[in-house]
Amino acid sequence: MTRDQQLAYCKTCTNRKLDIEQGLICSLTSERASFTNQCGDYVEDIAAKAHLNNEVALGKEDLRSKLPEDTYERLRFEQNLPMSIFGGLLIGIIGAVIWAAITVATNFQIGYMAVAIGAMVGYCMRYVGKGIDPIFGILGAAIAVFSCLLGNFLSSIGFIANAEGLDFVEALFLFDYNYLIPLMTETFSFMDLLFYGIAAVEGYKFAFRVITEKDLSSMSMK
Repeated sequence: MTRDQQLAYCKTCTNRKLDIEQGLICSLTSERASFTNQCGDYVEDIAAKAHLNNEVALGKEDLRSKLPEDTYERLRFEQNLPMSIFGGLLIGIIGAVIWAAITVATNFQIGYMAVAIGAMVGYCMRYVGKGIDPIFGILGAAIAVFSCLLGNFLSSIGFIANAEGLDFVEALFLFDYNYLIPLMTETFSFMDLLFYGIAAVEGYKFAFRVITEKDLSSMSMK
């Protein structure tokens, strides 16, 4: 076991003691942990376990160093990339439709909707995908940006429908998609770029499975 894996035990053991020179040591031996699998003298400190640092440890390398290889591979096995993509796209499309509806109804584009869409996409992908590999974050960012672009496009179609006295669905089918890029370019602004960037960051950050110090401790002891 690595030092981090041993500390996962020691931090919640009643026999722990802090030494200025050695760090966390065993009060029974006055030495640093030396066990390889489990400690025979381990006695759970319920209060300490309840107050473990719950900071998220999402880094792939952090997980590799803090978890046994078999536990890490089990987490990877639990990942579901297809469901994560499906869930992210579904939520992204729903968010884009809501954004377009609000924009057309108020005749005002609310840029903060892009931020909300990025968070919604990321959280959905996290919940259904349980991802820890980088691809989940990359796809989360990509889907978030796609959803924002879709929201802007649907808003434009809504305005066209109102101007021409058409139903939204009718305008959507009658639109000449050869003019898609010019339309998106004409309606694009610097603020869009800013909000898209924030949405991408949130889509990336929130797409990963949340692993806390408390989780790491429990996993190490299985």
